[in-house]
Amino acid sequence: MNTFRVNLIARVAGLTATLAVLVISYTVSAQLFLPVAIALTAIYQTIALIRYVDRTNREVKAFLESIRYADFSQTFRFAALGGSFRDLSDEFSGVLQKFKQLRNEREESLKYLETVVQHVGVGLIVVDAGGTVELVNRSAERLLGLQHIRNINTLNNLSPNFGNYLLQLPDNKKRVYRLSVKDETLQLLLYATAFRMRDQLFRVVAIQNILPELEEKEIEAYHKLIRVLTHEIMNSITPISSLASTAGSMLLSVSSADVEKRGEAFKDIVSAMSTIQKRSEGLMYFVDKYRSLAKTPKPSVQIVKAADVFERIRTLMVAAIHGKEILFSIHIEPRDLELATDPDLLEQVLINILNNAIQSLVACKEGKVSLRAHIDEVGRVCIRISDNGPGIPEELLEKVFIPFFSTKKDGSGIGLSISQQIIRALGGRISVSSKANEETVFTIRL
Repeated sequence: MNTFRVNLIARVAGLTATLAVLVISYTVSAQLFLPVAIALTAIYQTIALIRYVDRTNREVKAFLESIRYADFSQTFRFAALGGSFRDLSDEFSGVLQKFKQLRNEREESLKYLETVVQHVGVGLIVVDAGGTVELVNRSAERLLGLQHIRNINTLNNLSPNFGNYLLQLPDNKKRVYRLSVKDETLQLLLYATAFRMRDQLFRVVAIQNILPELEEKEIEAYHKLIRVLTHEIMNSITPISSLASTAGSMLLSVSSADVEKRGEAFKDIVSAMSTIQKRSEGLMYFVDKYRSLAKTPKPSVQIVKAADVFERIRTLMVAAIHGKEILFSIHIEPRDLELATDPDLLEQVLINILNNAIQSLVACKEGKVSLRAHIDEVGRVCIRISDNGPGIPEELLEKVFIPFFSTKKDGSGIGLSISQQIIRALGGRISVSSKANEETVFTIRL
């Protein structure tokens, strides 16, 4: 039964009857009180009729407002008005449920995308045309050593105009930018893309540190070069050394009387052959020594206490600085810090760098060498070896890890290169910073 239609007919009939009574009472009654009362009743019935008819409009308005303000808790009371209104109520409720479902799906999609963005290995920064940072993921914060970046100009604190450089990056073109963050050098690969949303222009900048990959390729190239050179040199030197040894033995077998008969020239030949043999053997030893660059041991990673590793280092360093005006100190924070590393390989690296530091302090008074370990801002274990020696010239800092390069006259140039390869094999990085006559710091990040 259509309740709305019955009620409407009844209300219209009642209003019509009231108006008829009003006309009759006005005609026959000598007093105005009764017609006025009936007229007020008619007005009330008219207002009630209008409100009753407008009920559907109010429900439609509430429906539209619930969609506008995403309020999906709204319910509709059309069912009591009859079959057609019951269908309308069901349709309204169905539409709201669909909107609610779409909103939930959208929120889930946004949550999914946010999770992906926050956990992706590439740093991402979204910035508007005015420099306001709309989004920055954890990788970017960890890479740049900053948190809660609100404006792109904040990045100018890392390097002058770095923030402006990001804003001015050309679209869809890669650029490489060298940046130093807290004693760590980064080789950043930058890629920017512009997009428009809500009639506003945004730029998303992807930031990736490619220095580890570059170092990996560089080390791989060194290994290939060393293997080729040592192979060719050894193939050439071995027969020379063998022939020199044979010829030297033959000359030495000559009797002393024959040597005297042949004179000084013969003695010079014997000496030359001996020199050739010794230099050939020395060169073979030299080449064999450099083969170690291409033979980095495979690490056996285990959990060890930093205090135990450093205590063994202290024992060795005390003997190395005995009789020298050098103060050696160790500091670990927290004291129970643990390392996931190969202790033997790590000790080899630390001893190598510490020996270099001690050697640099030979001509210094009140020399200081320190070995420190701590957890940095992003949760990595950092080991710092510092000294107050003469330092490394700025133009040589980038070369200290190159094989065969050395700042010492009698240096072989392979110690730091091997150290770098070992740390890379341990899954870490090693870097160096230096201020002349103030401080030189080697930082190992595991």
